[in-house]
Amino acid sequence: MPLPERRKGESTEDFVARCMSDETMKREFPDQQQRLAVCHRQAKAGAVVHFTTAAGDLRIEAAESNQTAEGQRLPRFKMVAYTGRPMQLAFWRWPVIVDLAGLKIPSQTRPVRFVHDPLIGIGHTDSIRIEDGKLVATGVISRDTPAAKEVLASAKNGFPWQASIGASVEEYEFVNEKQKVIVNGHEYHGPLNVVRKAVLGEISFVDLGADPDTTVSVAAASKEFNLMDNATNPTDSNQKTIGAGNTTDTAVAPPAADVTAAAVTDQPRPSAAEMAKTIRLELAAEVKRIAAIRKLCAGKHPEIEIKAIEEGWDEQRAELEVLRASRAHAPAIHANPPAITAEAIEAALCMTARIAEDKLAKWYDAKTLEQANSRHLRGMGLSELFHMVIRAAGLYARPGRLTEEAVRTAFEADRMLRASAVGFSSLSLPGILSNVANKALLESYLAVEAVGPQICAQTDVNDFKQASRYRLTGVGLFEKVGPDGELKHARLSEQAYTNQVETYGTIISLTRQMIINDDLGAFLQIPRILGRQSALAVESAVFTLLLSNPNSFFSTTNKNLSTGADSALSIGGITKAEQLFLDQVDQDGRPILLAPKLLLVPTSLKVTAELLMKETRVNETTTANKPSPAANPHAGKFKVLCSPYLNAQGLAGSSSTAWYLFADPADVAAMEIAYLRGQRTPTIESGETDFDTLGMKWRGYFDFGVAMQDHRAAVRSTGT
Repeated sequence: MPLPERRKGESTEDFVARCMSDETMKREFPDQQQRLAVCHRQAKAGAVVHFTTAAGDLRIEAAESNQTAEGQRLPRFKMVAYTGRPMQLAFWRWPVIVDLAGLKIPSQTRPVRFVHDPLIGIGHTDSIRIEDGKLVATGVISRDTPAAKEVLASAKNGFPWQASIGASVEEYEFVNEKQKVIVNGHEYHGPLNVVRKAVLGEISFVDLGADPDTTVSVAAASKEFNLMDNATNPTDSNQKTIGAGNTTDTAVAPPAADVTAAAVTDQPRPSAAEMAKTIRLELAAEVKRIAAIRKLCAGKHPEIEIKAIEEGWDEQRAELEVLRASRAHAPAIHANPPAITAEAIEAALCMTARIAEDKLAKWYDAKTLEQANSRHLRGMGLSELFHMVIRAAGLYARPGRLTEEAVRTAFEADRMLRASAVGFSSLSLPGILSNVANKALLESYLAVEAVGPQICAQTDVNDFKQASRYRLTGVGLFEKVGPDGELKHARLSEQAYTNQVETYGTIISLTRQMIINDDLGAFLQIPRILGRQSALAVESAVFTLLLSNPNSFFSTTNKNLSTGADSALSIGGITKAEQLFLDQVDQDGRPILLAPKLLLVPTSLKVTAELLMKETRVNETTTANKPSPAANPHAGKFKVLCSPYLNAQGLAGSSSTAWYLFADPADVAAMEIAYLRGQRTPTIESGETDFDTLGMKWRGYFDFGVAMQDHRAAVRSTGT
């Protein structure tokens, strides 16, 4: 039958597609696979043809240039290496998307490996491109390795290989949970990471990738599996289709042996010596086979070893099975994680110390917390930190628990790193541990429900000298303008108050025993105690000064002291104290219109104060000729504060009946806390230890001062 002629300039793909649709060809060769073989031979282009869908979509890839030294065509592949979608990868806490617009492809020829192992090659690519938001690659299986043979054999049997790219991350962006981003033509919501710039290194065959939609199709073009060679006789009745789904291959049974009808002659029986020699050779071959299998399995794959020996596997099959069992599930992008930072190490140690994650989020950014939560740093202790410093300095210590020698090596490594002008200068033991200790101290300091800072103004001073604080007051402001329209000058006067900062502190030590025992908790217990004691030191200073009533701060002269039976905490007592507060005047005798905001009581009056501030209807006992009010005029008027210092036994001036009204300290303050240069929390600093001390020390200190300010901003009621 005459076949269609190839037109001038017509490509192999177009010619074969035209032949496949020719009506005469369809009638003469109704079987599609037979017709394809005939068309292919007619084209004489040496092309490789295979199907990608069950419906028989035709794809042709030229292979003339990909030949072995013997002239055989090499097997080809086409893969969707990455679909542009999010992936969950090792070393990354949140999903990762590679921005294909920022993926640099150094060349069209990149190595193709097996599960990203640089020692196990499969072939190379000859085309890498981006199609419809996906990374697509084609190439040849050009390596003669067991892995390459396994890929071919598995693909022939219909195994659904997936693809994975190996890339070096140059720049990435973290998208938090309240943001959204458009990448590769799709919109995504955080939290996730977007790799904005990366360099493609290699592509690997994997059996399971983090991007489940990657696909690989292999066209076996060697003589052993060549689709066209198998179709030499299109009408062979032994032809059959194997596999299903994405790839269709054709297998042809080998020709039957040529049997000659000849008389069977009697053969002489071998001698005993020949039989013994044959047995020895067979035994030697078996021993050699078993030894090779055991060497391949190396005691790591006993099941494969037993099965291979029992079933008579050869060395090549055993090697393929060991390779299958040894490979790991690779991610869809094999990228190096970002370099570990000192901040990530600090955050990891804080997590180990069980500092709440919501507090860590205020101190570290999302990238740092993600790295701290990676498998490299999660659960990190003193031992891992010391070994990390040793490795960073290029020194060596035996892995595992720290020994005294390892501790000395870590201290030596730390001195080397801090002395270095470049590199790991930020990775220092005292620096990291002092920052972690500061976090533990701050957590405990803020955990104390202190009352002092709520009733005091807070300010800063520059040194330890006695500082004068001034508050301006206006006299004669906004007076009536006369007929002549003349405005009178207002007079400003100032009222001075003093305060002085002092230092409170102690020493923190990380002992040799704590280091060797890897006891991070014991070490951090010290700054936790220090943080709590710092808060108590401020609280104690505030209430010691308040109860001492310096210079008769609360007195009848200052009109801020309520005494007598009607000063008890009640509706009448609050009414009396509030009147004293509202009747305060300036130096010219004019009201200052300052109202109380805070009600401070001892623990003995806490419930009474809360009831008076919450209940709108009350029933009070009364004396003769005085009504008992049913409505509470003070409900919800003041914020209730309670302190055990007010009725603490042994503290001068304490009382279980006295209570106070305070103005908002942001308006006018009765008391003030001053801090040195804006440092309003305790500080921990690393200090040098003695030469013969195998440990580390830090000093913890807090600079603050407390002083009385304006007497018109508070009223004291004795309650008796």
